[in-house]
Amino acid sequence: MSYLNNQIGYREELLATRSVVRKENFVLLEPDGLVKNSIPGYVNCDVTILGSPAMGASFADYLVTVHAGGKNEKFGGEGLESFLYVVEGEVTVKNADKEAVLTKGGYIYSPAGNLVSFENKGEADATLYTYKRRYEKVEGYEMPETIVGNDNDLPWISYEGMENCYIKDFLPAAGDFRFDMNMHILKFNLGASHGYIETHVQEHGMLFLTGKAMYRLDDEWIPVKKGDYVFMDAYCPQACYAVGKDEDLTYIYSKDCNRDVQL
Repeated sequence: MSYLNNQIGYREELLATRSVVRKENFVLLEPDGLVKNSIPGYVNCDVTILGSPAMGASFADYLVTVHAGGKNEKFGGEGLESFLYVVEGEVTVKNADKEAVLTKGGYIYSPAGNLVSFENKGEADATLYTYKRRYEKVEGYEMPETIVGNDNDLPWISYEGMENCYIKDFLPAAGDFRFDMNMHILKFNLGASHGYIETHVQEHGMLFLTGKAMYRLDDEWIPVKKGDYVFMDAYCPQACYAVGKDEDLTYIYSKDCNRDVQL
């Protein structure tokens, strides 16, 4: 086992962490102290498991550093849908339907059972945020298709009518019941916030890409910043204010949708 930040040996200061774990409620993971996991199928990759059922999530999130020549030929699984987003660098991705070269901001959604392969054919490292979840099929609807794109080609849409908060939707999931999840990026200008404290049945897994915020999770206001990961379970009250001096807050997050409660 080794650490994501490659820190070894003793620290000069007392041991401390900003990470907060409230299983079945919410989790904040700061990068410092996160470990690299050895997982079959990953070649020349550093893999950190972020969200998982062990914390209460119905999905799994990963942060993957793909070194030169690094690859995984079978990301996903039987009955599992998957999503891959390029945080930095460049990878070649392929499933049974499509093949593409993804640069920073690039992404691929692959429907259930359609395994995705990725490979770093360059010299510089690539950083990926990846997601997989068991697909909930609904009778009468076809399976969704593979989606490939780049967030730089998507427009910023005003979030709930606010002029300093914006959203991008990666998938055509709004009203399309073939999809049972979506992936988004939210951007808050400095001082912007949610319009209210949200409470909903959907779960979120969130990776902060830029900026800083004070984030309300359950009944606590917690500082977060670029590089942090947050999991929010169902019915966890949540909202944030973007803070800092010179960088907007952005984060990518998943949301289950378009399905009734299973009893």
